Amino acid sequence: MFKTIKPEAFQDSVFDLIGNRWLLLTAGDEVTGFNTMTVSWGGFGVLWGKYVATCYVRPQRYTRKFMEKSGFFTLSAYAETLRGIHTICGGMSGRDVDKAKEAGLTPVFTPEGATYFAEADLVFVCKKIYFEDFDPSNFLDKSILDNYPDHDFHRMYVGEVLEILQKP
Repeated sequence: MFKTIKPEAFQDSVFDLIGNRWLLLTAGDEVTGFNTMTVSWGGFGVLWGKYVATCYVRPQRYTRKFMEKSGFFTLSAYAETLRGIHTICGGMSGRDVDKAKEAGLTPVFTPEGATYFAEADLVFVCKKIYFEDFDPSNFLDKSILDNYPDHDFHRMYVGEVLEILQKP
């Protein structure tokens, strides 16, 4: 169903993925559970000689618990016809509802312990290699603080992109 692409061979615009299409960030596994959330901030690049993805999660997000426990996460993109999943996965809490079920998503579990959904067009399977909490004293542009009226600063996660799965 998916073909595997090496990170160095990926041709699509990562700016389109994050900025326009949005992605689902999913962490956790089949045994201990998982959760997913819509993300529209993030990036892809090369760091420490590795192909990486970065994502950002506020402390109150339920997915953060799964990001902390898991060594892997996925970022997945969907066809425009499935745009409604972002309303569910970005607007509801996994504490209160099974977002995958509500959105009609079918979980797929990798041997490493990552989770993604069969309905995705594109999946980045990532191994968590670093995290850091945003420090408000480091914002050189103080207008960025307007994003944090509750001082709930994001935690940044860096994941090594192990593989990219893309539907033909």
